[in-house]
Amino acid sequence: MTHRQVLEALSGLILGMFVSMLASTVVSTSLPVIIHDLGGGQSAFTWVVTATLLTTAISTPIWGKLADLMNRKLLYQISIVIFVLATAAAGFSQNPETLIAFRALQGIGAGGLAALSQVLMADIISPRERGKYMGLFGAVMAVATVGGPLLGGLITDAWGWRWNFFVALPVAIAALIIVQRTLKVPARPKVKAKIDYLGIVLLSVSVSLLLVWISLAGDSFAWWSLETVLMAGGALLGAVLFVIVELRSPEPLVPLSLFRDRTFSLSVVASIATGIAMFGASVYLSQYMQLARGATPTEAGIMTIPMIAGLLIASMGVGALITKTGRWKAFLVVGAVLLVAGSTMLATIESDTNFVLVSIYMFALGAGIGMTMQNLVLVVQNTANPSQIGVASSGVTFFRSLGGTIGVAVMGAALATRVSDLVTERTDDITAALASLGDEGVRWAAQLQTGALPEVAAMPEALRVVFEQIYANGISRAFLIAVPFAVISLIAIVFLPSTPLTNMTTAERLRAAEADLATVSVPVGMATLTATGSLPQVDADAETDAVVDADAASDSSGARDSRR
Repeated sequence: MTHRQVLEALSGLILGMFVSMLASTVVSTSLPVIIHDLGGGQSAFTWVVTATLLTTAISTPIWGKLADLMNRKLLYQISIVIFVLATAAAGFSQNPETLIAFRALQGIGAGGLAALSQVLMADIISPRERGKYMGLFGAVMAVATVGGPLLGGLITDAWGWRWNFFVALPVAIAALIIVQRTLKVPARPKVKAKIDYLGIVLLSVSVSLLLVWISLAGDSFAWWSLETVLMAGGALLGAVLFVIVELRSPEPLVPLSLFRDRTFSLSVVASIATGIAMFGASVYLSQYMQLARGATPTEAGIMTIPMIAGLLIASMGVGALITKTGRWKAFLVVGAVLLVAGSTMLATIESDTNFVLVSIYMFALGAGIGMTMQNLVLVVQNTANPSQIGVASSGVTFFRSLGGTIGVAVMGAALATRVSDLVTERTDDITAALASLGDEGVRWAAQLQTGALPEVAAMPEALRVVFEQIYANGISRAFLIAVPFAVISLIAIVFLPSTPLTNMTTAERLRAAEADLATVSVPVGMATLTATGSLPQVDADAETDAVVDADAASDSSGARDSRR
């Protein structure tokens, strides 16, 4: 395919990814306002984010498995429809529970978009050339991540937060039309779909129990309690049963044989840390800007631009360099180092930290994400069996989403616990601030007692300073959780085998594999044929004598003919 043909084929995929990112990021800066208006607390804030990540993580390997069995283009279009309809429905939510439910449904579509875009790209572009095109995906993600919060903040301040959920509808319609007209994927042989339903149920139950336990432990019940035993034990039992089922299933949801490949196993470990950094930063940096620095939703979107700039520059620049040089290992190592550095520095922020320093920290983290996120999928696709490209690609994406989901839940639990402890410790300061407000202090005291997420930017100065310090301390503690995972990611990337990138697409690799099989099977098959009879064996010396006698007879006959 020419460069223009590739861009035309990718246009629908890129627009679909843009829809997914836009619908997610457009509400990120307004989430504190949304949760406040719906009467939810910090736990509801965490679950609005976690619900989407949970269903994204669970559905990703399912979409990936379906991609190896069914029409990938149709599946991609279905995932767009599910995602956008759920997003629009979330705009009518009247309470946190309804919003969480629709966000969970939204995650199912997001899982399809994340998994299938990678698989479809592998169908039409070779790993060697894929670097620069993955840079385009990174650029689109960066634009959506920058433009989404800015647009969401403007919409929230101008018309109200509900319009944030409707803004992606026209873009989604355009994406469906463009995908239908421009995306041409190679024909694949039809196979009978065998869905591992038991594996789906066990995976869903084990992951859900784990996240519910992490979110509620220490708040609704003690860490060491009967609820902990039941939930954590149930999650562990579900995981063990899932492994057993996958080992015995003819079409496993996650083929465990993939983990025999060192590249896949180490990429999974690295992806978990990348997911924690990516999702954790996008969620809690927005909270930091609004709850610890008193920014409005629009201002919070502008203030997170340094992180997105790092992601954009690193994603596009490194993608182009990988395509040009064919080397990828050094870039991933540098990205992992930046993940460690960015997470560590963000764990030190306070409400009065110089914003130039905060911007540097965000830029480093964004660059680390941009260098590692897409390229870990590229590395796995380069070595995976072409017949399992769907489950291999979705496997890495699944563990990245799972890592992000667990990371956000753990960071949210740590934040909620830390904020609760600090509010208790600073009761005297809060009481004094409320007393200095007179009659207005009574209203703010009543609002704080509801347990809803406070609107810090609207607080009077005396009260705002106290809560900015509390939330800054809690959020920096949350970022500290990501540091050890980033270190583990760096170790995993260092030990990745430096396999050269192939110049063949997935379809070409499948055809080459079939040709190799045919070449090998001919002599092997001939050697296994059973003889149906035997030919008479002639002694070599007797055969020589017979040839000599025949020649002599021929010469004698020729002499007689000449005399005649």
